[in-house]
Amino acid sequence: MASLDGCRADGNGPAITGITLDSRQVRPGDLYVGLQGLHAHGARFAGSAAESGAVAVLTDEHGAKLAVEAGVPVVIVDDPRAAMAVAAARIFGHPSDAMTMFGITGTNGKTTTAFLVEAGLRTAGHHVGTIGTIGFRLDGDELPSARTTVTTPESPDLQGLFAAMVERGASDVVMEVSSHALALQRVDGTCFDVVAFTNLGRDHLDFHKTLDDYFEAKARLFTPDLARVGVINVDDPRGRQLIERMQANGVRAVTTSIHQPSDYQVTSWHAAATGAIFDVNTPSGERTLELSLPGEFNVRNAAMALAMLETAGLAFDDVADGLCSAQVPGRMERVDLGADAPTALVDFAHTPQAIASALDAARSLADSGRLIAVLGAGGDRDAVKRGPMGQVAAERADIVVITDDNPRTEDPAVIRAAVLEGAHDAADDGIIVVDGGRRREAINEALRMAEAGDVICVLGKGHETGQHIGSEVLPFDDREVIRNEWKTMVQQTEEDQAR
Repeated sequence: MASLDGCRADGNGPAITGITLDSRQVRPGDLYVGLQGLHAHGARFAGSAAESGAVAVLTDEHGAKLAVEAGVPVVIVDDPRAAMAVAAARIFGHPSDAMTMFGITGTNGKTTTAFLVEAGLRTAGHHVGTIGTIGFRLDGDELPSARTTVTTPESPDLQGLFAAMVERGASDVVMEVSSHALALQRVDGTCFDVVAFTNLGRDHLDFHKTLDDYFEAKARLFTPDLARVGVINVDDPRGRQLIERMQANGVRAVTTSIHQPSDYQVTSWHAAATGAIFDVNTPSGERTLELSLPGEFNVRNAAMALAMLETAGLAFDDVADGLCSAQVPGRMERVDLGADAPTALVDFAHTPQAIASALDAARSLADSGRLIAVLGAGGDRDAVKRGPMGQVAAERADIVVITDDNPRTEDPAVIRAAVLEGAHDAADDGIIVVDGGRRREAINEALRMAEAGDVICVLGKGHETGQHIGSEVLPFDDREVIRNEWKTMVQQTEEDQAR
């Protein structure tokens, strides 16, 4: 009988040197994992995996019947996903045990909080790996990897990434942990030293179906198998619900807040020229931080990052400079258009809650100027949030330009119509709402409407450099498009004046 972490299989126990769930990626010595997919069971490809060098197959009872002709031992388990994660950690030598592990979950703020924690650690002299929406990096340099998911990799890829980071000298890992990853058990087999919960808003209900299901997925991270300490935003009611869970299951909680007593309580904050300044009462004393990021939501993110760092044993003086200077690609990122130009910002906000936070932050930079919002909604995703996205934009901006985001296989005009309806319903007298059409034309429209002193906030895609249209991903970077459209407009104006 072959065994793997308590799993049993018929046959002899071969030496396993790798693991994959993609039969096309099998290398000699791999354990091939056959999972039930949307259209086919992965065990159907066990024969092909064996031909490529797989020495065993991990699957369920149904998959075992499909893999019987592969000619290699078959490990049969009730939950192959959970077993895959534990097996991957074991095969790669439990690499996360060699590093301090930080994990962040929540609807909004994961990426920014991760960047802030990374910046604090690097300022303190640590070698830091990061895993999340913007990619995989070590000390700021991108690590080559074939991405299998948007945010959190599948467990074989994740454990392999951990192992590569250990080999390259990483002392810490800061990663975003998505609700999909938790529901699909991608981080099982890893215990995080410090985890954090930012907030819960409406998102991913095409996958989770209900907000309660979405919350329960995220709540998995705050259990003894996955976490030692949790940092929780208790201004969010779901954060307070998590505290009750953690008290019951024995995971220590550290709290952060702007509006109520907590371990890390922001006592005051105000907008600054390029960011925000805030005071926070901490277990180590009253602290003041001047961020390079604007808005209350970034104050909240920074307080959470500070709590995570100090909870992990770092001193405020060692991390403060990193927190203050951190910049995050595509998160309230300023696009420099030169003198006498409107202020242009790009942000990844693509939920009603995130749009509200981004526009509130942008408003703090507008002074007496107007706030112009450019936004759309993604196709083939949670359609119910489209109207509310338009609504919160019209409640906060002076001009709302609705455009395409990543329409994917849906009709872009139908998506825009849903966002427009929400915006028109919420728009007071004097608020301008327009259908900007395709994204480049919409950005151009916003720039033409803007004057010096106005703030343009282009939302939804942030750091992304492609737009999903149909089955293609076409090159599109909001930052480059803003710069190029403005440059063309300025040149045209100069030519007209020269005539």
